[in-house]
Amino acid sequence: MTEKFVPTPEAVEQGLYVAYAALGAMAVVPIYFGSFASLKKWKNPKDKKKKKGDESDSDDEDDASESMSLEDAYMFPVFGSMTLFGLYLVFRYIDKAYVNYLLTAYFGVLGVMATTQVGVNCVAPIVKLVGIKVDKWHLTLTKKKKEIYSSKFTILHLIMMVVSVLMSGYYVATKNWIASNIFGICFALNAIQLLSLDSFKTGMILLSGLFLYDIFWVFGTEVMVSVAKNFDAPVKVIFPRLFFGLPAGEAYQFAMLGLGDIVIPGVFVALCLRFDQHLTGTKNPNLGRSTRFSKPYFTACFIAYVIGLATTMFVMHTFKAAQPALLYLSPACILSVLFMGLVRGEIKEVFTYTSEEGKEAKEAEEKKKNDKKETEDKTKDAAEDKKESSAGDSEQEGTPKLRKRKGGKAQKKK
Repeated sequence: MTEKFVPTPEAVEQGLYVAYAALGAMAVVPIYFGSFASLKKWKNPKDKKKKKGDESDSDDEDDASESMSLEDAYMFPVFGSMTLFGLYLVFRYIDKAYVNYLLTAYFGVLGVMATTQVGVNCVAPIVKLVGIKVDKWHLTLTKKKKEIYSSKFTILHLIMMVVSVLMSGYYVATKNWIASNIFGICFALNAIQLLSLDSFKTGMILLSGLFLYDIFWVFGTEVMVSVAKNFDAPVKVIFPRLFFGLPAGEAYQFAMLGLGDIVIPGVFVALCLRFDQHLTGTKNPNLGRSTRFSKPYFTACFIAYVIGLATTMFVMHTFKAAQPALLYLSPACILSVLFMGLVRGEIKEVFTYTSEEGKEAKEAEEKKKNDKKETEDKTKDAAEDKKESSAGDSEQEGTPKLRKRKGGKAQKKK
């Protein structure tokens, strides 16, 4: 009978330090690169009269992003709590093997899309630098002249999709932790790039709400830890607690960090970078796609995130218990922006700033409301016109009869 492998305390300690460093790297890399990927081309106010049709045909077009509003920030912890508790009940009353089969298939498909996009973002600049011209195809589906789907892609998308499908198949078949981490990092990169906060007020409310959310579900209940352990899908990054020196055949024990602890602060850090771009762009309208501008808010918030994450790991290591990372990350990110705004005398600009995505979302919402009101007014006017027309027809039919009666009376009198 083989003896069970028991690592020495020194080996365990060193293994944990390696795991913390790896988790830290897998957190800061997507935040850094995702923030820069979220930058849009700075538009000169003089060029804003450019027709939309010209922009849509341009090769220099930015990817569409989803803007999070103040109302979304208020509701996010509520919907997050409902989802988390729902998953807890599912894992408690249904065999987790069946649940994880379904989740594996779902995230396998999502993983293909995420890794394809990240792969194209990585390869495209290299191809452009080498001087290889790549043709772009535009696929549009319409129904009765109304566009229902539009997509632009190149041969790079097709190649990366094949690679992603193979990787997804490997992950589904083996549940390999490295493949899971690749998917997790790609999810985080895509989320930070494509999800934007419309203002610092929205970001601070979101971080504050999730600060309370994390404290309640980690310290107040067993729900968060239970779901994290049972949820076998790439919604976290993991690394073995003892990576070096583990005998062959021994199962890894993993340290983990949830993607929420990367993405939520990550979109706030990305907002800081776009604010830095805004401050420079208002002084230099021809900034374009250049990233050579002063980045005080981004640098401060990024460093604060690293310090907050290190503090989380230190406390977790000291007390040997799971920690709500946003307990440390949320205050670190918020305070770094407030401190920088006070030091630079730009606190008013911080709270009045609205991102371009936020402005576009508000304009779209206003347009939608105006269109709805216009449609309602037209419907109301049409109904009134119909009513008046009906009344007019009735009056015309009644007039001759009245005259006839009058005529008859006149004849009698005569």
